[in-house]
Amino acid sequence: MSEGMRTVLSAFRVLEEVAHTQPAGVGELARRLGLPKSTVQRALRTLWTAGWICPDGADVTRWVLTTRAFQVGQHAISDISVRDAAAAVLHELRRETGETAHLMVREGEHAVLIERVETDHPVRAVLPLGSTVPLHGSSNGKAILAAMPREKVQPIIGERLQRYTGSTIVDWDEFFAELDGVTQRGFASNFGEWRADIAAVAAAILDSSGEPVASLSVSAPAGRMSEQARDRYGPLVIEATQRVSATLGYRRPVRPR
Repeated sequence: MSEGMRTVLSAFRVLEEVAHTQPAGVGELARRLGLPKSTVQRALRTLWTAGWICPDGADVTRWVLTTRAFQVGQHAISDISVRDAAAAVLHELRRETGETAHLMVREGEHAVLIERVETDHPVRAVLPLGSTVPLHGSSNGKAILAAMPREKVQPIIGERLQRYTGSTIVDWDEFFAELDGVTQRGFASNFGEWRADIAAVAAAILDSSGEPVASLSVSAPAGRMSEQARDRYGPLVIEATQRVSATLGYRRPVRPR
């Protein structure tokens, strides 16, 4: 990565952190971002010159966003739909994996397919737009449920976990353990739990408030998506959903270094 690119990325990271912690000082920002104070100071001066931030009062030690930043952010979030935010990412996922990429949103106890980019493979698992899949039997559904508080899951699904194939999880303790695993990995995996001939991996898309509003998945005929393939595709799906979530205004928590 070039020095210029690193400088630009540092400025954006500083801008995001000011938005989250304002009014913010140089030392606090440097500590939270793991950057040298000199780098943070240069970024702050650049952002001030560009009109994105300003000092909080007469003393140039603490910084806040300007109305320009608020106006741009509000317009962007209000004008971007989940489908718009995910469009380019779906194509990237298909290129990276060679398999079909799906975008789904939750509707009741099902996930609904609202966009897809098909694989070039002649043998494929085809789901028409508008198709629904059960939340508890699909990777898309499990990804969305895993991003929710556990006490909300059963009221959405109902008392009974319906069996669709011999691989469907129908025990609540086992299902909650599965959701905990999804949370730890960052992605959900499905191997024939809804339809015996389909396997997939998925991760949740979060909005600006951190709520799961959709999920992205990569799916294929079960015979072509081995456990090794699912483990390889999982991180790609996580990265894809992180990009879409960021576009929708979600900000991942920063861990101090």
